[in-house]
Amino acid sequence: MRVFLALWSALWTLCLPLVLLYLRRRGRKDPLYAQHLAERFGRHDQPLPGAVWIHAVSLGELRSAVPLIRALLDRGEMVVTTHFTPAGRREAERVFALERSQNRLRAVWVPFELAWCFRGFFRAFRPKLGLVMEIEIWPRMVFAARAAGVPLLMCNAQYPVKSIARDARFPLRPAVMRGFAGALVKSQLQAQRFAAIGVPNIQVTGELRFDQPIPPRLTAAAPAARQALAAGRPVLCFAPAVEGEDDLYLDAIKTRLAAADRPFVIYVPRKPERFDDVAGMIGAHGITFARRSQIFDENLSPRAAPAMDLLLGDSLGEMYFYLAMADRVVTGGGFTPHGAHNIIEPLALGRPVIVGPEIHTIEYPAVEAIAAGVCFHAKTLEDLARALTPEGWQGPDPQAIQAFLAAHSGATAKTMAAIAPLLTRR
Repeated sequence: MRVFLALWSALWTLCLPLVLLYLRRRGRKDPLYAQHLAERFGRHDQPLPGAVWIHAVSLGELRSAVPLIRALLDRGEMVVTTHFTPAGRREAERVFALERSQNRLRAVWVPFELAWCFRGFFRAFRPKLGLVMEIEIWPRMVFAARAAGVPLLMCNAQYPVKSIARDARFPLRPAVMRGFAGALVKSQLQAQRFAAIGVPNIQVTGELRFDQPIPPRLTAAAPAARQALAAGRPVLCFAPAVEGEDDLYLDAIKTRLAAADRPFVIYVPRKPERFDDVAGMIGAHGITFARRSQIFDENLSPRAAPAMDLLLGDSLGEMYFYLAMADRVVTGGGFTPHGAHNIIEPLALGRPVIVGPEIHTIEYPAVEAIAAGVCFHAKTLEDLARALTPEGWQGPDPQAIQAFLAAHSGATAKTMAAIAPLLTRR
């Protein structure tokens, strides 16, 4: 491992100009990529010693961490969140704006994968412990924390089947995972998988996304918006739509729009840099549409809506607004090798959810949700077309969704109990 870390550091040092060039180029589309560059080198003008460190690389990981961060703040802890993408950082700054103004939380870039960058980060924040959301495995992060005496745990963790198969051929990543101080995992099956590769101190704490708060402002705006847009038509929502799926989804939508009960469709691309490209694809498929930015004001009050069949959700932080308008939701990613995205948000609103064939990324809770009948597993495009119609999939009883949610909530309390001994250490 020492040899590998030395080679890893040398590679990062050699490639650092390319990494900086990458950030500069990404900064042309999103200026935040190229801002606060000193943070990536571990330099901070506003330290927050004694903070709890939450690493949430992007938007999805940050959202899953929100209830846990809230619980830490309510306990009186200070928190520093680290991110790689602007979407994750912006969400942390937005959700915790009050705590940032009170000097109780910082949202910063994760340091580059170099020991001296992490040393600067640890000097500034001297974290009591670190929690890495999901399964972000960065060798220097893991062993720099270990060298600094910072207990670093995987949190809300799962070990997907595809990762296990890959790691069996290239066992370096399991060796890095054994460097963590422990793992807080989503299910007993996941605990067994991590234990099999020698990860220490494993506790089953569940899925934090079940405890995510639902913004009342977004759900309250949905009924009037649905009436203005759909006017009695059934509503289908595709969210988030992932690159590589758009053509097959738009083909399915166009076919569905030809039915007698012509639905209204809400289509939400996953990344903001895709908004314009996806708008072009929708137009190329001959589907009449408008963009959320064109027909809603900042309070989500609809302006005069044109006659159309599809709303393009070109905004961030409003997922519950789109989901709350829907009768059923297609969660994207499952028709790509990268795997399906979070199904908990639509279920939390009582909406039946449809996923594609690749569910290794959300094995828990997708397997349980499919077994409970609250999620439809579309293994083929024909399955997808069928699931988009009431005749093809009747959908679950609302009580079934509520029972499923009740059976799988409570991860925040379990996680707080698991880390309580580390919060009191000095």
